Amino acid sequence: MPLLPSARRRFTLSLLSVPLWSHAAPDGKRVSIVDTGAVADGATVNTRAIQAAIDRLAGQGGGTVVVPAGVFVSGALFLKPGVHLHLDKGAVLRCSTDMRHFPVQRTRIEGHFEERFNPGLVNASGCDGLAITGEGTLDGAGRPIWDQFWKLRNASKEKGNFRNLDVPRARLAVIEGSRGVTIAGITFKDSQFWNLHLYRCRDVVVKHASFEVPDDYRQAPSTDGIDIDSCQDVLVDGCRFSVTDDCIAAKGTKGPHALADKDSPPTERIRVRNCTFRRGHALFTCGSEATVVRDVVVERCRVQDVGAIAHLKLRPDTPQRYEDIAFRDLVLDSGKGEIVAIRPWSQYFDLQGEAPPHSFVRGLVLDGLRGRFGAFGIVAPNPGQTDIGGLVLRNINVQLTDERLQVKDAGKPVVENVVVNGKPWVV
Repeated sequence: MPLLPSARRRFTLSLLSVPLWSHAAPDGKRVSIVDTGAVADGATVNTRAIQAAIDRLAGQGGGTVVVPAGVFVSGALFLKPGVHLHLDKGAVLRCSTDMRHFPVQRTRIEGHFEERFNPGLVNASGCDGLAITGEGTLDGAGRPIWDQFWKLRNASKEKGNFRNLDVPRARLAVIEGSRGVTIAGITFKDSQFWNLHLYRCRDVVVKHASFEVPDDYRQAPSTDGIDIDSCQDVLVDGCRFSVTDDCIAAKGTKGPHALADKDSPPTERIRVRNCTFRRGHALFTCGSEATVVRDVVVERCRVQDVGAIAHLKLRPDTPQRYEDIAFRDLVLDSGKGEIVAIRPWSQYFDLQGEAPPHSFVRGLVLDGLRGRFGAFGIVAPNPGQTDIGGLVLRNINVQLTDERLQVKDAGKPVVENVVVNGKPWVV
């Protein structure tokens, strides 16, 4: 007999409370990158010296590469199974802005495999039990790359078709095909592209990390905090986000055949808790390329100047399944932004000659929101393509500049104990 939805959710939560992998700090050998020749002068490109430390430990059965205090510039680094990375307090591992140090390769990006694009600063594949820890910083040195992006985009004759991938640039960390991953304490700063990209990983803990771009840069392009791409069992706990794109994005793939893409399994069983969202396009986004996203809980967080709290992008060229996504016990502190944004999204739209696919959104719950914000927002499908139902608004007490929730061609929300601007609220 199948589990009822509430029982299934309790079962999932119980599974998440049982560690499948040890997330303790790794024991074993430790090698400082200084011992293999790295120089902390903020100019020398230390790729070869740092990779030598990684390779030495891999050849000795594993251990931890240590970045001591100082500014170490590097190109693309490739961790190996059994080799961890630790950044001491005051340590900065900084991206070179010369893309020759990030030679193009086949890499997963934006819902597909690009045959020729730049790897990240820190790359790991098949590294079960990986730990990236410490009080140090991964620094993308992104400002000249961002400036170049906008210069080229503004010069483009078709700005709407200018691709994110048209400018060479590095993510700060790309981790794929790995289980039992821990990322703890690290500051991700000024990334040239996405900060932390997780692809086909399982049982991941990201805790007490920060994701930052400068307050004086209006729009650092594509600086997502965490991209959870086709992953399962991911916990984001006690993190801080101040970026100019999505803080956390659930990713997958896109296109009319997306459900058959075996390289893009569902993104599911995601937990986000005790975080601060200071700045960003959205707190949590489904898309731009996402197919199946389900069983997500965001709870006990503080939300400031984000464009939306729940942003569900509906692609008219992709069969999407967004299901059982809950936001609970959030403190809001902003005069702008939307609480809910469920709307069509057609960037790089391509039906590939196929009929428009069917999508659905089911079980979006907003429970225990309080404070002040901008607008309630909008719920709107791709006409004739998207079924939207099961929206629940419960135990909400907020001050809004625009208290309307625009619901178009969707099921009427369930409203329980909702107070807006001091008065009981109805749709």
